[in-house]
Amino acid sequence: MEAKLYCVHPDAKIGENVEIGNFTTIHEDVEIGDNTIIGSNVTIFPGARIGKNVTIFPGAVVSGMPQDLKYRGEKTYAYVGDNTVIRECVTIHRGTASRGKTVVGSNCLIMAYSHVAHDCILGNNIILSNAVQLAGEVEIDDYAVIGGGSLVHQFTRIGKHIMIQGGSLVNKDIPHYVKAARNPISFVGLNTVGLHRRGFTQDQINTIQEVYRLLYFTDLNVTNALNLIEESMPQSEIRDEIVDFIRKSERGVIRSSV
Repeated sequence: MEAKLYCVHPDAKIGENVEIGNFTTIHEDVEIGDNTIIGSNVTIFPGARIGKNVTIFPGAVVSGMPQDLKYRGEKTYAYVGDNTVIRECVTIHRGTASRGKTVVGSNCLIMAYSHVAHDCILGNNIILSNAVQLAGEVEIDDYAVIGGGSLVHQFTRIGKHIMIQGGSLVNKDIPHYVKAARNPISFVGLNTVGLHRRGFTQDQINTIQEVYRLLYFTDLNVTNALNLIEESMPQSEIRDEIVDFIRKSERGVIRSSV
């Protein structure tokens, strides 16, 4: 009989049809869903909750101890949603007492050498390109695409359906539906290609465009621009979610360089 070249703690809960590569270690208090594929030299620490049909490539570390000096060994978790792909040498740390969990949603692609720090909350269908580095408690909404080598400051919020240029330093919130680039990072337009690909109508895109025209091209401060948007534009879900995102921003949103 061929010897096992991996180590799975007897208390780990492993689903059906899970593949585990050589020299992989799976600790206690780990749950892995059906049909997940785990490559060689992967380490999965306590608190990992990994969904179904996930693929984890060699060298990745999931649910590692947070790199936060306030962490005192409290029981926390790292969640990975169904159908997500975690490429080589990605690190995903579990939460701290702040939120109790780190979350990577479903259908995400986390490319090689990326880091997801403690208490980050990532939605679904997100792409982190190679070597993206997320500091603690970053929030990223659905369908965001972040270019390779980007650095995201702690507590930053990134909206849905956005695209960020590779190599960016993200130290302000990025509102929904935009493209962000340059240094300092700035609004450079709408992510129109992504919006069309995901089925947004031209009327919806026109609404988004008008919101950002009033926000960025009227010489008003943010508060007055938001008031003008609500006064002059018909109420809609898209209008309200952009306005709500900006009003709730604690770090402030990016400004325009166009």
